[in-house]
Amino acid sequence: MNERSCSIGYHLAFLLVLLTRISCLQASAEVMKAGVAKVDITPPPGVQMWGYFDRLKGAEGTLDPLYARVLVLETGTGATGNGRLAYVDLDLGRTFGPASLDQLRAAVKKSSGIDHLIVQATHTHAGPVVMDQYPSATPAWETAALGKIEQAIAQAQQRLVPVRLGVGYREASIGYNRRRPNPDGTVTMIWQNPTRIPTWPVDPTIAVLRIDQMDGQPLAILVNYAAHPVTFGPDNMRFSADFPGVMCKVVEQAFEGKPLAFFVQGAPGDINVFDATTPVAQNAVGRRDWAGETLGNAAAEAAREIHTSTDPDPSIDFAEDSLAMNLRWNPEKFRKEILGTISPKAFELFSPPIQEIMQLPVTTVLIDRKIAIMTMPGEPFVEFQMNFRDRCPVHDCFFLGYSNGYYGYFPTIPAATEGGYGATSATTWVQTGAGEQMVDHSLIELYKMLGRLQDAPRENWQNFR
Repeated sequence: MNERSCSIGYHLAFLLVLLTRISCLQASAEVMKAGVAKVDITPPPGVQMWGYFDRLKGAEGTLDPLYARVLVLETGTGATGNGRLAYVDLDLGRTFGPASLDQLRAAVKKSSGIDHLIVQATHTHAGPVVMDQYPSATPAWETAALGKIEQAIAQAQQRLVPVRLGVGYREASIGYNRRRPNPDGTVTMIWQNPTRIPTWPVDPTIAVLRIDQMDGQPLAILVNYAAHPVTFGPDNMRFSADFPGVMCKVVEQAFEGKPLAFFVQGAPGDINVFDATTPVAQNAVGRRDWAGETLGNAAAEAAREIHTSTDPDPSIDFAEDSLAMNLRWNPEKFRKEILGTISPKAFELFSPPIQEIMQLPVTTVLIDRKIAIMTMPGEPFVEFQMNFRDRCPVHDCFFLGYSNGYYGYFPTIPAATEGGYGATSATTWVQTGAGEQMVDHSLIELYKMLGRLQDAPRENWQNFR
């Protein structure tokens, strides 16, 4: 072999070793992974419907299916623990009760290695009754739904692929604030607003999280927005996801059906859609479709403009804490007020367990140290969402109501002094100021995750005057 041949052979061998090392480094590098799945959880006809105190008959059928949409995220790093996070988005009026959530949490930990779980409801008012404690056994439809959700989480986990993330924004106006404080100190409830009269406060912000596969194909699109899904009123006797279901279809169709779309409910405690409680005979389906299409088209525009990317050091930081809160009312007076307002049948179906001290779960998530998520277990007024975004230490913030439990309405402190539904009615039962405390708690957790709050005093503190 001549000298030239030896040189070429040496360089080829060196190049092969170099490529092998690069390949090994790429294979071992940490990446964010994601998987999605969807399952139909629609109950059969006859199941009692949720959402209106005067609707006391069982459902007569299904207008459109109720789904559980699942997103699983996985990465190996994070200051508060490694592992897998599952997000479950339910086309229900509220999440399952504590016992069912604990059952699901234990099951998916065992079957899919899920370390962290967020279960949220879209808050449709055309879904089945869900209770913390049932008079007898857990209904068959809920037991079946829990099993299907466990399987969907397993499917999403099995489909995990490396992904890129990106966030974008748009605005849409499909709702209004239904509380109008008057100069004399009273509050007028505006239950419908078909003429689109401007009200305040309202948050028109659409926050969109786009998750792509590494080739740029969209895998999941999460749309965070605040509005009550109450297009259908108490005369509707068929299950429906309301406008969130339409919105998901519009977003998915905009991307040729490739991604799974999620409606991520925000803080709509005082926000109705314009065409709230439209009678079925007055084109309620058409008004539902208008809201869903309007929101979906705006969300799809935002998603198209998002440039997703990978983080060189991907991470998911997660914290869930239980905050002890007192009952706002005198227990006996609270019970009498509920019984004096609704029928005994409605009391049995819709009234909450009366507990003088409640443990409210508040979840805080930080993804890649730049995407923040906080949850509340009930119906927050919209100002909490706006306040959280204004004070959040990172740019991209998502606020989730109706998550990991249900404890009624959370009005702001000023609203609790003014009155109106959800502010001084029996539908709010946690102590005044609970919402403010939960927002503060989540912000503190985020600062801890960012390393900007420590668990020990600063050094050289004695030199400060």
